[in-house]
Amino acid sequence: MSIFGSMKTAVSGMNAQANRLSTVADNIANVNTSGYKAVSTSFSSLVLPSSGGNYNSGGVQTSVRQAVSDQGDISYTTSTTDLAISGDGFFIVQGADGTPVLTRAGDFQKDDEGNLVNAAGFQLMGYSYDSGSPAVVVNGFDGLVPVNVNQDGLTAIASTSGVFKGNLDSNAKVAPVAPATLPSANLATTTTDTKKVSMVAYDRLGNKVMYDFYFTKTSVVTPPPATPATAATWQVSMFRNADAAVGGTTSFPYSTASVGTGTLSFDANGKLTAGGAVNIVDPVTGQTIAMDFSGFTQLGADFSGTGTPNGQAATPVKDVTIDGDGIVYAKYEDGSTKPLYRIPLANVASPDKLTLMSGNVYSANGQSGVTVTGFPQTNGLGTIKSGALEGSNVDLAGELTEMIESQRSYTANSKVFQTGSDIMDVLVNLKR
Repeated sequence: MSIFGSMKTAVSGMNAQANRLSTVADNIANVNTSGYKAVSTSFSSLVLPSSGGNYNSGGVQTSVRQAVSDQGDISYTTSTTDLAISGDGFFIVQGADGTPVLTRAGDFQKDDEGNLVNAAGFQLMGYSYDSGSPAVVVNGFDGLVPVNVNQDGLTAIASTSGVFKGNLDSNAKVAPVAPATLPSANLATTTTDTKKVSMVAYDRLGNKVMYDFYFTKTSVVTPPPATPATAATWQVSMFRNADAAVGGTTSFPYSTASVGTGTLSFDANGKLTAGGAVNIVDPVTGQTIAMDFSGFTQLGADFSGTGTPNGQAATPVKDVTIDGDGIVYAKYEDGSTKPLYRIPLANVASPDKLTLMSGNVYSANGQSGVTVTGFPQTNGLGTIKSGALEGSNVDLAGELTEMIESQRSYTANSKVFQTGSDIMDVLVNLKR
């Protein structure tokens, strides 16, 4: 019985080494596969119960381990759609069946429909900006759509809001004019303390529309001791630059009335207390642009002002860029950018226990834990690097060493089997 047992043990040893050689073959074959994670074979003994002076030889069992959590080397490429993850997390992709799965393979290229697809044919998934800034669904894949970078033709977006911020000089004098001759009345006798800046917005066809902003100090209030009070008020008046006298200069009168007027009130500390929202109502374009002046202060420094409206001129897309936060931007010929998608990352509690599937993708299971989704650089997730690829984490020298060891061990086990077979021949020949 022990002779047969030794032969069976030798067979289990040969099978175990064959499994080990299989993982080595897989690793070597995928040494240049982007995002590939090495697999290895672990051995454990199988012991059979023995009694008295009889020993029952057992065998050996194997299990496959994945080094999914080990980072591969990152190399840089010339394609902006090549993506690598530095740190934890996986890209969320989907195959032809529409089932979301996870991968580290970021060799994405645009297909004939403009979708980003990796070498295994899986589409990159992300959240669209069509309905505004997206929010992540932390416990599922709802809301994800294929990332499409096919931005042909021209795009024009009308301005609907804007932010104006800066500083109004607290040392400016109150305009020595009657209210009827303030800038808002379009009959202004402006002084050197009236400040003017301009901002470009866009109409529905993407045409640029410039607006002139006039800031004039209208009153000063000295607060009682230890009592908060309004320290000063300023009038802001807005006009269409194209309607200025002398063909668009800063001189009054404009050929049309003010398109928006408001009062900015500041406290004794120079902070805005009222009047932060003023609308531009343009009778020519038919647009209303909600202006936010809440970023203004009134301090003892020179006047400054910058305006940032939304909207976009009618310009073609020149390029598509992806930043470390996973935001996919369309870059237009005039230098402006527009967010299109935001790419999330997903992770599990035990990445090494994920189920490996064809195409270098993974799916979660009971041992890996549930999938948690988030944006890059949040909740411990890594950074997305554009124009880079994560290589496999296979150590080629180590794999070749494993191959030699496996071959030697397989040969040794075969010798045990052969010896058992020879002993059986001796037993059979005893009868002769």
